[in-house]
Amino acid sequence: MVGVSCALLIAALVWKLLDPRRALRRAAIRHLQVIRASDADGPAVARATQNLIRRYAVEVFGRDRVARLTGEEWLSFVMNAGGHALAGAPGRSMLAAAFGNQASDDREQWFAAAEGFIKRAGRGRRGRGQAKASTRARGADYARAGGNAS
Repeated sequence: MVGVSCALLIAALVWKLLDPRRALRRAAIRHLQVIRASDADGPAVARATQNLIRRYAVEVFGRDRVARLTGEEWLSFVMNAGGHALAGAPGRSMLAAAFGNQASDDREQWFAAAEGFIKRAGRGRRGRGQAKASTRARGADYARAGGNAS
């Protein structure tokens, strides 16, 4: 009985550690921490944060659903998927800083929105039908692609 319980506990821990969605989420949170720690100016931080959110959304929801979204549609999508802190002025300021190179710097709200989005986006979804190994490989590629706020 104890042996079976231990085996089940070990299996659950291994599954939790190797879950590709968790790996992707952890990689995105690490990348957000790198952006947060950078001393880049507002527009560079806004671009890096916006790019991180978009790349993560493409991985979780698929290119077909995410790639066409821009402006208010994009912000609405992010807010509905967990990035509530981008509601109103903070979301518009992030896009204006990222794409208009404006000096707005609401980075703490941008970071809060990105973290909320990463933690909540796609919860309860089973993915888009890819094999776990494929998702795990994409998570590793995602982690290697990030890491620079400029």
